[in-house]
Amino acid sequence: MLRIAGVNIPDNKRIEISLTYIYGVGKNTSSDILAELKIDKDKRTKDLTEEEQNSIRSYVEKKIKIEGDLKLEVRDNVKRLKEVGCYRGTRHQRGLPVRGQRTKTNNRTVRGNVRRTMGSGRVKTEKT
Repeated sequence: MLRIAGVNIPDNKRIEISLTYIYGVGKNTSSDILAELKIDKDKRTKDLTEEEQNSIRSYVEKKIKIEGDLKLEVRDNVKRLKEVGCYRGTRHQRGLPVRGQRTKTNNRTVRGNVRRTMGSGRVKTEKT
């Protein structure tokens, strides 16, 4: 089993798809990595040679910001937005959608599934 940056890469998937299990590597980035290293995208992870595995591992760990470093950078960016007091920062602080989504409906998961309609919190009464 291939292990890159502390993440186990699945064996039975194509290498292009299995590289996306690493935080910070998407489909485009994985295809760019494989093109740079001249490895076939349709090859399964279990079919890679040791040399190919080592080349992928070294390339990803040296040239791409992934996992802990990337999460730290994202956290610092959000913290900076909050400190500056910009609109996006205040949305992060309040736990509301940041990127312009509507909030009258469709943000129940962000608000904790709060239902604010007429009959949503009513207790059913028994008719006798």
